[in-house]
Amino acid sequence: MAIFSPGFRGRRRETNPALPPGQYEEHGFPVLTAGPTQRVRTDDWKFTLTTETGDAKSWSWSELMDLGPETIDTNIHCVTSWSKFGTTWRGVSVDKLLDGVETKAGYVMAGSYGGYTTNLPMADLAGGQAWIAFEFDGRPLAAEHGGPARLLVPHLYFWKSAKWVNSLTLMERDKAGFWESLGYNMHGDPWLEERYS
Repeated sequence: MAIFSPGFRGRRRETNPALPPGQYEEHGFPVLTAGPTQRVRTDDWKFTLTTETGDAKSWSWSELMDLGPETIDTNIHCVTSWSKFGTTWRGVSVDKLLDGVETKAGYVMAGSYGGYTTNLPMADLAGGQAWIAFEFDGRPLAAEHGGPARLLVPHLYFWKSAKWVNSLTLMERDKAGFWESLGYNMHGDPWLEERYS
């Protein structure tokens, strides 16, 4: 029989049904980054969408703003086990960037200033599920959280929401991005605990 210290109740169990399995509620906003923080001025920022056939379309910061930003209220989930509830963002829907684009691509590679990449199924970006986010909690997105703009795909683990995003490349076949090539799951659904491959 095991002996425990008086008052030991075991590991804290989270009972909130809004928490995916293996997650705990975080009240701060931890900063986790693969590489140095990128500092990009909005005057220098440019976003490019490239189709699987090589056709490309680009937006400046002001052109992105002209697409009509919206407010997104959502929860976010990090693969390191924290979840943050009730976050508020502003951003431009990826649907607006894809509007009028002819493609049969099933996958997308998001690219960032600094060289970070992450892959996503097209089905996880379309249909009001993903944004190019530039505000958090009513303020411009801080550089350490991916500002001036990051991809926001809140229904997947947060490594899929690429910081300092500057491109989406449409692909016919799936290809691993930065963390995926190091053993992270190719999809990243927190409700299925798709942390690692």
